Amino acid sequence: MDNNKVANRSAEAPLSPSFVASKTTPELEEGPYYKSGSPKKTRLYQKGIPGEPLTLTGYVSDHTGKTIAHAWMDFWQANGNGEYDNSGYTLRGHQYTDETGKYILQTVLPGGYSVRTPHIHVKVRANDDAPVLTTQLFIPGLASNKTDFLYRDDLQIQLKDARKGKTATFNFKLKH
Repeated sequence: MDNNKVANRSAEAPLSPSFVASKTTPELEEGPYYKSGSPKKTRLYQKGIPGEPLTLTGYVSDHTGKTIAHAWMDFWQANGNGEYDNSGYTLRGHQYTDETGKYILQTVLPGGYSVRTPHIHVKVRANDDAPVLTTQLFIPGLASNKTDFLYRDDLQIQLKDARKGKTATFNFKLKH
């Protein structure tokens, strides 16, 4: 890993030695609500959308721990009431990591629905020729996690209280 890149990282979410040594991010099914063609945006939150504001940040790296600049990421999720927008692109958007491999997503904490615990869907691709990782991120500490048939501990975001809403981190590590 380039030590200059490590020195330039935000102190809030550096890549730790445990991240570099960690396993790759597991794949998880796409689910029925994916829509291709999402708009390019990092702010999914809009005034009036149900749910507590959430700022999710992290890095995308390859299997060796080297961060990936300009990795494509596509996010979609339910609002705080557990409802997806299936006619438009509310709470849907794609973005690219910056030159250090970092992403920032402004959204809301999703709500659960029927047999699903709250979660955020994401697709990640290192570049246009790379395979796409499809997975889901989960909110820690919810009783509904225990009954969700797709829930995985290793896909929990690191959640904290913030002045306005919540902040969270999750680092993606791709196989290729």
